[in-house]
Amino acid sequence: MTFIEWVDRIVTGFDEVDNQHKKWISILNELYVAMKLGKSQEIIDKVLNEFHSYTIYHFSTEERYMKKYGYPKFVEHKGQHDNFTAKIKDFMKRRARGEATLSIELMNFLKDWLINHIITKDKEMCAFFLQKMGDTEKGKVL
Repeated sequence: MTFIEWVDRIVTGFDEVDNQHKKWISILNELYVAMKLGKSQEIIDKVLNEFHSYTIYHFSTEERYMKKYGYPKFVEHKGQHDNFTAKIKDFMKRRARGEATLSIELMNFLKDWLINHIITKDKEMCAFFLQKMGDTEKGKVL
């Protein structure tokens, strides 16, 4: 039961970012399966926390590269990261208070945001990184 497939149209060409996107999608798929199979709230909360933590980790990786290479759209891109992270955190707080439940609508929001962000923002950003990197630097981790 896969919610998001790794397909060519979301490949950025920047290995570190692509590998992190694969992991991020894997966690989102795990969250979807837990929801669809009616797993316990404890399991769903654990996977949701993992998704949130990995989101922060992944965004910090991109933001380090943006700073390193002087990405001209840093403020706009980081703003999207901050907004998305805040929405996840807000949902988690409402869920902890019993005011929100994991739903297909939320899963579709996460999926749509992730795919659209990769296609419209991350691909452009990664192309910029690759253009700025020297040949010996490509593929290395910061």
